[in-house]
Amino acid sequence: MANTKSARKATRVIARRTEVNKARRSVLRSSMRKVEEAITSGDKTAAAAALKAAEPVIMRAAQRGVVHKNNASRKVSRLAHRIAKIGK
Repeated sequence: MANTKSARKATRVIARRTEVNKARRSVLRSSMRKVEEAITSGDKTAAAAALKAAEPVIMRAAQRGVVHKNNASRKVSRLAHRIAKIGK
């Protein structure tokens, strides 16, 4: 249990940030899931459109500290590579 006034405030701040980050992570995963589903269906145009919508969400999550920037770049790169392989 937090003893000092500043420690109690830090606990409140952490709880608030955790909720915000959970919401951002949820949006991130949802956007990635849409791309995955489009890739699985084999529709290259739908997959490309889904990636175009998901890329800013992924990079914003990195900017906000939800995921590491290299992790975000890797996710975008791998999705783009998988989309490029559709129909070959």
